[in-house]
Amino acid sequence: MSSFTDIPKNYQKKIDKEIFSIFEIETYNKELVFIDDDVLQGMTEDFDAESFYKIIEQEVHLGYFYLGTAPSKADVFDYIVIFDKDMIIKKIKILAYREDWGGEITSKRWLKQFKGSDPSTSLKYGSDVMGISGATISARSMTNAVNALLLNLSKLQE
Repeated sequence: MSSFTDIPKNYQKKIDKEIFSIFEIETYNKELVFIDDDVLQGMTEDFDAESFYKIIEQEVHLGYFYLGTAPSKADVFDYIVIFDKDMIIKKIKILAYREDWGGEITSKRWLKQFKGSDPSTSLKYGSDVMGISGATISARSMTNAVNALLLNLSKLQE
């Protein structure tokens, strides 16, 4: 799992665009979420605490975003999950997909399936999340990554 402590500029522009659109704001601050060591020990090892941020506008907490990496067939892809302040998924966007095949998972229409999921949700690939012919590995991987993230966030809420 790669750490995004310093978010690349090209990613930051994409993240800003999504956050501005979702929350209908023009500026915001991001703040790394502090996670107590005891809680962190109960989370899965693929959770990167250095990639979970709070979205704040004029001292008002609007939501969160998590920057993650998931495996595809021969490489990895980078994604962002944007949550409201109650940790309900507002949007997922693939920031970089590095394979020749399976790029269909970057489709807004396909990613929309995750919207509304929260830490109590567990999604099943093939029933809750539609499969994609030719992108099975990446689609399954994205579903697993979202499930793992939601599971970890449920521990954060406890």
